[in-house]
Amino acid sequence: MPVWRATILFGSLPTMTLSTVDLGNREFWAAPWEDRFAAFATLRAQAGLPWFAEPEFPGFERGPGFRAVTRHADLEYVSKHPELFCSGRGAVSILDLPAEAHEFFGSLISMDAPRHTKIRRIAAQAFTPRRTQGLLDDVRRVARSVVASAREKALAGDGSFDLVADVSAPMPLLIICEMMGIPESRRDEVFAHSNVILAGEDPEYVTSENPLGDYLAAGAGLSGLMTELAAAREAEPTDDVTSALVHGTVDGERLTHQEIASFFILLCVAGNETTRNGITHGVWGMHRQPEQWELWSSDVDGVTPTAVDEVVRWASPINWMRRTAVSDTSVGDVPVEAGEKLLLVYGSANRDEAVFADPDRLDLRRSPNPHQGFGAHGPHFCLGAHLARREIAVLFRELFAGMPDLRVIGEPDRLRSIFVNGIKHLPVALAGTDAAR
Repeated sequence: MPVWRATILFGSLPTMTLSTVDLGNREFWAAPWEDRFAAFATLRAQAGLPWFAEPEFPGFERGPGFRAVTRHADLEYVSKHPELFCSGRGAVSILDLPAEAHEFFGSLISMDAPRHTKIRRIAAQAFTPRRTQGLLDDVRRVARSVVASAREKALAGDGSFDLVADVSAPMPLLIICEMMGIPESRRDEVFAHSNVILAGEDPEYVTSENPLGDYLAAGAGLSGLMTELAAAREAEPTDDVTSALVHGTVDGERLTHQEIASFFILLCVAGNETTRNGITHGVWGMHRQPEQWELWSSDVDGVTPTAVDEVVRWASPINWMRRTAVSDTSVGDVPVEAGEKLLLVYGSANRDEAVFADPDRLDLRRSPNPHQGFGAHGPHFCLGAHLARREIAVLFRELFAGMPDLRVIGEPDRLRSIFVNGIKHLPVALAGTDAAR
């Protein structure tokens, strides 16, 4: 029996003991969600910050291990104190990599002040509420087109389609491409490279004998595309976000083309993944609790303000981020030594019983909802959270209008990844069609 599994009690989550939980085991992250949440509950109930051995990465020496931060209050504390817990030694990788590699794939996420402050201030000029509001018409148009196309595909066949491939995956990437001004002729490249970077170790996407090489090549492909575009926009600016990034300044400084390229990789990964999986998990959650679909679809204007954040909380699309202790310090009353790695486990914090009543339930009226689905509060809180909320809200509005008869007809096919809480495929159908019967 795998080490993370435990006895199932009728009508409840699995029971766990600390010795049966191993966050450093890749198989833990592939286990049923119910097992994962039970493990998180066990960790939250324990005193201290439990230590785990790191996953093994072929070709790399195994690292010293990490400590898991699973309680909501502790994540808030660590996130609000970057002077004690830095990101520059790695935020999206447990493995220690050269600083250049961390920044290449993590951009702002893997930087510390003062450089993080400068680059975030320039990037923020492209994501002001005014500019985001200006994107709303594009979001509506793309969402309406994606939903209409999926419905047309379903009706041309047996009534079924893949919610991820046909709706929730293309929607945010199309928005990102339009925002950045990526020509339509290059968008297939963006889709292909992004899928490789998001794949983790999933065998559906990682099929070669050199997955690390494929990962690096995909990053280089996105970087090359954006470097070309940044050079073009420097010469002839337009009204897209790339132009705003190229020409934006803070204290007379601009972003380099490589910094813009790294930021684009971040958008394609983090910006895409939160929206994609928020939508997919939301549909799956409402399938399991159909009264929530009825609640939202019957009062879209009234329920959307709380529903979007609840979908993100319940989904927790990103499993964790890493921090490293800068010097000897503590989290609560737990001593932490300089150099220790801390894994901020958002999926656990977002189901912390001390903060959320009935945390495993999808409650679209939940308020207040201090979830950490966009990260905890601090300098690394998601820069695109406002836009992601808009995209999720608009997409569900279009789903309710264009596919009120949508039905889930199979189990979700989950992404095999320790970093992304992803769903690769979710079979759905329109009620009354052959596939839905």
